[in-house]
Amino acid sequence: MTDVSRILKEARDQGRMTTLDYANQVFDQFMELHGDRQFSDDGAIVGGIGYLDGLAVTVLGIQKGTNLQDNLHRNFGQPHPEGYRKALRLMKQAEKFRRPIVTFINTAGAYPGVGAEERGQGEAIARNLLEMSDLKVPIIAIIIGEGGSGGALALALSDKVWMLENSIYAVLSPEGFASILWKDGSRATEAAELMKITARELKEMNVVDKIIPERGYFSSEIVSKIKKDLILEIQALQSLPVEDLIEQRYHRFRQY
Repeated sequence: MTDVSRILKEARDQGRMTTLDYANQVFDQFMELHGDRQFSDDGAIVGGIGYLDGLAVTVLGIQKGTNLQDNLHRNFGQPHPEGYRKALRLMKQAEKFRRPIVTFINTAGAYPGVGAEERGQGEAIARNLLEMSDLKVPIIAIIIGEGGSGGALALALSDKVWMLENSIYAVLSPEGFASILWKDGSRATEAAELMKITARELKEMNVVDKIIPERGYFSSEIVSKIKKDLILEIQALQSLPVEDLIEQRYHRFRQY
């Protein structure tokens, strides 16, 4: 097994910590909020408010299930448009009350079903990208498993993007890449090696800013590392004038 195929397998492992695991272990008194106030509450995206070293923070993320029943409720971590609209509602709330935003991302991509398209999947993702680019509070995104396509980017347009060591981040799945390039989805591992989707490769290209070491899926070291780094990074970002914060975010993504 090559290093890339190992990382691809580990990134998708159902045993990895989920967004709710991080929300409850990194932050104090996390309280989940629900609904997009338009259609429904999407279980694939979770969000709420928690405290980080005494500072109120809005926490958002894509939630995969831990078993079959939970995965059905979470739609296997593939959000519907109402999930992205819930996330945007909470991000605008964070801006109103000057709360930093931390997002956790683990998804193969946005749900491609007919109902999702009928309710404006593309528009919901595009709206998030537009609004996040101009939010007047710090945003830090952390890829904790699989960061797939626009479904991941809709929560990752941020001031800083971090990745766990054995996570992946790509414009589409390796299976999709292989199907388009070779008409053969079974060549996914070969595609993954060409796509440069690992944390190390993306760090070298300055797509991500930090790699968080992993020692097992449920590790107190990972939680402690993320918590410590978030406290320092948020303090640094909050010290910037709002105009500089937005300008740096803009140029960060324009450089690609």
